[in-house]
Amino acid sequence: MTTLPLAVSAWDTIAVLLKVLGSLGVFLFGMKVMSEGIQKVAGDKMRAALASMTSNRFSAALTGLFTTGLVQSSSATTVLVVSFVNAGLLTLVESIGVIMGANLGTTLTAWIIAVIGKFKITQVALPIIGIALPFFFAGKGKWKNTGETLIGFGILFLGLGMLKDSVPDSSTLSDSNALRESILWIQNIGGYPAILMFLVIGVVLTLLLQSSSAAMAITIMMATKGWLGEGSEAFLYSAAIVLGENIGTTVTAWLAALPANVNAKRAARAHLLFNVIGVLWMLVVFKIFTEGVWSITENMPESWRVSSKHQSDIGFAVAIFHSAFNLINILLLIWFVPQIARIVEKWVKDKKKTDEQPRLRYISQTLVDLGELNVVEAEDAVRKMSVNTKEMFDGFVELFENPGEDLSEKVAALKQMEETSDVMMHDITEYLVRCSARDVGSANAHHIARMIRLVAELEECTDGIYRLVKLLQRKYRKGREFTDGQRESISELITATRRTLEIADQYLLDANTPQTAVHEAHTMEKQTDRMRKSFNKQAMNRMSEGDARVEMLMIDINNQLESLANHALNVVQVSSETDHLD
Repeated sequence: MTTLPLAVSAWDTIAVLLKVLGSLGVFLFGMKVMSEGIQKVAGDKMRAALASMTSNRFSAALTGLFTTGLVQSSSATTVLVVSFVNAGLLTLVESIGVIMGANLGTTLTAWIIAVIGKFKITQVALPIIGIALPFFFAGKGKWKNTGETLIGFGILFLGLGMLKDSVPDSSTLSDSNALRESILWIQNIGGYPAILMFLVIGVVLTLLLQSSSAAMAITIMMATKGWLGEGSEAFLYSAAIVLGENIGTTVTAWLAALPANVNAKRAARAHLLFNVIGVLWMLVVFKIFTEGVWSITENMPESWRVSSKHQSDIGFAVAIFHSAFNLINILLLIWFVPQIARIVEKWVKDKKKTDEQPRLRYISQTLVDLGELNVVEAEDAVRKMSVNTKEMFDGFVELFENPGEDLSEKVAALKQMEETSDVMMHDITEYLVRCSARDVGSANAHHIARMIRLVAELEECTDGIYRLVKLLQRKYRKGREFTDGQRESISELITATRRTLEIADQYLLDANTPQTAVHEAHTMEKQTDRMRKSFNKQAMNRMSEGDARVEMLMIDINNQLESLANHALNVVQVSSETDHLD
């Protein structure tokens, strides 16, 4: 008969746990909807911010702060950074600055939870959703995206309200409750051992939830409901859990880097190293620091307080602690970014050259859904593919202009560049198809379709360039020589084709390229077509007088160059439709 209360207690515990998990689900869903809506509304600004990542460590930190503040996920930002480094679009030193800023950007979550705690949440959430509905059903474009953002905010607040109601007050639980008993046992240990145990709880909690935002929400709710004690004691242990969450959130980027290249692994290690160093110095001054933050919280204006008991003000204390800790950590370590880079370079050694076959990994299963940022990543990959194409053409020109030299190494390098282009086309296209399957907005859906066309045209360009290389190889192998007149004709065609490729590359790399460049590209392509017809006609007339095999080789080269100019013009036309890759 004595087992009945225990059974009831067990079922009550399970019921509470399910309510908490359900509330977390609503909270995270609201955050996802809000994040996607903000990305659609502020997509252009986000792209401009991401473009500034390569300037210096300070602008990189601001970029991380801005991006994470919008998407409300430091994990999303750091995973994006890892994939950028993996693709060679971002250097290791640049990535560390962005990661630092992301740590500060994620502190906004604690402030949202703390501020909303001042109100009856349903009185805030439902009016927000009500205001959003006309925008959401207004049609497509910015208004619909604005409505989606507001609905996300409303659902997020509803989730917070449910979480607040589903976490029971500690006074309603018996001391025999297993979770309550465990917390009391740790508190009875006291001192730094207890602080370290709560820190480990923060790490484990973040690993289980795979979201530092959700872990932060749980931490604040448990503290305000008295699970961690009263007043300054509850804040002390809450702060320790927050430190653990700072370490736990690095695991997502670590997992994203598992299939990636050496530099991407280094970026993930830099994230861990930065956060661990921060936790270590904070533990040295932990009690002094938390006492200072609690003192600030106690002296807040009365109008800021959540309740007369001040227990719920722990939310403000946690938000202040989280922001101050990350800000000071950035100010301390941003001066040592090169040193951090050198440490992780020694930590993750370079692989042997045989393992350095380049490959983009945009479709790794560990990547998170980044909405608008997925499109930004694809844009940068297309730019990289364009640069690869232009460099490959320059390599072909070098072969043509140096017929007497041993350029076997150059030919091998061009073959690898062509193979790299094939891999890039496959990976980027598959990545874009996955993006299009998600809700990215109608404008981005069209943009994605155009980028798929772009990578197909760029891949055709590299295939054409490699065919030109093979033609030159055949010429050298057979010992066939062009006359000065033939070389001059091909050189003229190369110059015109190169200019068309330069315009295509310029359109993809520079958003300020004038529309007049489209007209110039059309002019150059028509010129290459006229030159091809003229030179081929001359070659046909010479066949009866000279070596027909050399003339046929020249005709093949002319045809390939003109075809290459055609594909380059297609790139310009598709790019101009997108008003450039923003």
